[in-house]
Amino acid sequence: MIAVWKNIHPEFQLEGKPVRSITELFALLKDHDISHAKFLQEWFDDKSYIVARTSGSTGQPKEIQIKKVNLLNSARKTIDFFGLPAGTRALLNLSTDFIAGKLMWIRAITGGWHLDVSLPANKSITQKLEDNFYDFGAMVPLQVDANLRFIPHIKQIIIGGAAVSEDLQQKLYDLPTRIYATYGMTETLTHIAVRPINKLAEQNFYTDKIQYGAYRVLDGVQISTDERNCLIIDAPGITEQPVVTNDVVKIIDRKHFQWLGRYDNIINSGGVKLIPEQIEKKLSALISAPFFVAGLQDDKLGMKLVMLVESSPFDLPDFSQYVSKYEIPKQVYFVKKFQRTDSGKIQRAETLKKL
Repeated sequence: MIAVWKNIHPEFQLEGKPVRSITELFALLKDHDISHAKFLQEWFDDKSYIVARTSGSTGQPKEIQIKKVNLLNSARKTIDFFGLPAGTRALLNLSTDFIAGKLMWIRAITGGWHLDVSLPANKSITQKLEDNFYDFGAMVPLQVDANLRFIPHIKQIIIGGAAVSEDLQQKLYDLPTRIYATYGMTETLTHIAVRPINKLAEQNFYTDKIQYGAYRVLDGVQISTDERNCLIIDAPGITEQPVVTNDVVKIIDRKHFQWLGRYDNIINSGGVKLIPEQIEKKLSALISAPFFVAGLQDDKLGMKLVMLVESSPFDLPDFSQYVSKYEIPKQVYFVKKFQRTDSGKIQRAETLKKL
């Protein structure tokens, strides 16, 4: 009996061409980046698992084995949640070196999608979007920001890999596309929760009880917190055991939670615990340049709150009306360029080392 992950949906197409066998698929892949073929060779081999590298969200980065049947379950949850039947036109513009790119392939092959593929580079994505329209896409914030003009060419988009800034959310708010930010990691086989970030996606999502900005978990996912108020994720059929994260959250009900920040970013300044992400949210409307706040060693306070801004120096507004006295940065550093991951996420610790 053929392994279930070797099945190709009869309606699957690549670049407009029907694919009826693994041989046909690899013949078409000759025109694409070698990383796609490398992943699909691993996907279609006889092993019951693939090897992926974690990002370090729940600890030190490491290689882990992921069951292929769990990847199939994850793909099905996304297909069901967003209503993406066979024949869905989708664009893959993510590297298959990361879990998000791998899942796009699996969703398309097993769900019978009509898939187009581009390089992750903004120019390649633009070339695809200029002349085509899609039902579904997945991007990192930098790709979305660089292709704002053509975002309406995609009916539904999920954004992950890095935080979506307030500035980008405002640019997206009135676009005629359903746009969602995702929450997930390699250990959870990409997203296990989503939140709408524009008007069209918000329809029928929020209620009087469910606050703006809350995430909704996918069906079957169970959430709780540990003694640090960090999220614990139990996703039967996707994770082999509960995943304990370093994300401080507020659970609203069994299907919704509010993300507050990273436990490892919390600053204890003179006995006052400060969550950088919450301070950044309050100040984001005042500063258009990329910035973040962090803690630096201080003889008096233990840790003092500082701000780093990716810009040449400029006059900053008065923060006192927007944050408490404890949340006002004691010092501001203007930095020429932040350290970032390939997906655009700011690497705080590495950037701080530059000071």
